[in-house]
Amino acid sequence: MISTVTTTTVTTIASLATAGSLAVVGILVLLVLLVQKELASASDNRRARVLSRILNVVIVPLLLGFAYIVAVKVIEIL
Repeated sequence: MISTVTTTTVTTIASLATAGSLAVVGILVLLVLLVQKELASASDNRRARVLSRILNVVIVPLLLGFAYIVAVKVIEIL
């Protein structure tokens, strides 16, 4: 019984650590893409403006994920 509880606890802690690191990676990717979009939209080049619009396809789901992460963290605090 104790070994089962210990194994379950270790597995839970490991999965929480993995989820936390994935959240950090997602936030960093979002920041990089937002900077790239700003640089592309400021350019006069036609391809850069097209790239700026295409980046919305990736940025919107990452923003939704970011909002979810923030909501979960706020709920944890409350």
